[in-house]
Amino acid sequence: MKYNEVIIVLENLSMFGFRALWSPWFFLCLVAVAVLYFMVIKNTTNKQRILFITSLVSLYIIKGSPIDLLGHLNFSIHMLQMSVLYLFLPPLFLLSIPSEYYRKLLSIKAFSRPFLFLTRPLFAVLLFNGVFSIYHYPIIFDGIKTNTVLHASVTIFIFITAIIMWWPLVCPLPEYRKLSGLQKLAYIFANGMLLTPACALIIFAGVPIYETYSNPAAWAKALELCVPASMLANIDINSAQMFSWLSPYDDQQLGGVIMKIMQEISYGTTLGLVFYQWVREEKRKEQEQEQTVIYPSPQPLK
Repeated sequence: MKYNEVIIVLENLSMFGFRALWSPWFFLCLVAVAVLYFMVIKNTTNKQRILFITSLVSLYIIKGSPIDLLGHLNFSIHMLQMSVLYLFLPPLFLLSIPSEYYRKLLSIKAFSRPFLFLTRPLFAVLLFNGVFSIYHYPIIFDGIKTNTVLHASVTIFIFITAIIMWWPLVCPLPEYRKLSGLQKLAYIFANGMLLTPACALIIFAGVPIYETYSNPAAWAKALELCVPASMLANIDINSAQMFSWLSPYDDQQLGGVIMKIMQEISYGTTLGLVFYQWVREEKRKEQEQEQTVIYPSPQPLK
């Protein structure tokens, strides 16, 4: 990849116009969400507010900025989006909400019963990784990428499964924490193992497997998701390569590698935090036991 080639690709993006590059309506929606958060959600800490704003800014960068348009043009950028959206944003979002609001939600039986069932560790890990892997099966992937309603629905659905998958790891409510420190470590390893086959399929396929990134007609159809029809009519569907710095197959391989690396960073960081918390908790328990032995509780007088 040459620096000049990247610059040329970025310059070519200007032909799509401001609306396609910066998604102003999406930006306004996120601003409205931020306003509602600060008006409705009370008793938040500085850390929670920072996490929430960070999650919204990150969401806009990957889904509202020119990166989103690049994600429709380059599979590698699409996989970078997927990594941030499903492996980094869910825990930030979950930790940005005060515990009292989760308790209020879980006090509603119509919500708590299905949620607590879906967040059982074994089910949660299989649900997210299964849905994510099925999504990347070529025929399914291309079908979703060329249908606006279906694409938006599936993106939201996978995000919900990501929330479900992350809940056992970052659950802020002590009474609903089902996993011990050691079990959390095993849970993270299981997530990493189950996501590997999808990445391997993409990396070692041998040929481009996604029509929406290799077939000009399918590519143009997929662009309708983020480019106004009036603007798209002026673009030659055979000019897809002018928006990419790699061949379709190299771009596909890079996408699989990016997904795997981002997964390792996300799960590796979580693994380190869980291990640290587990060791600290074990030390705390040992200290409490030692104090109990040295200073036994007073016996009642007979």
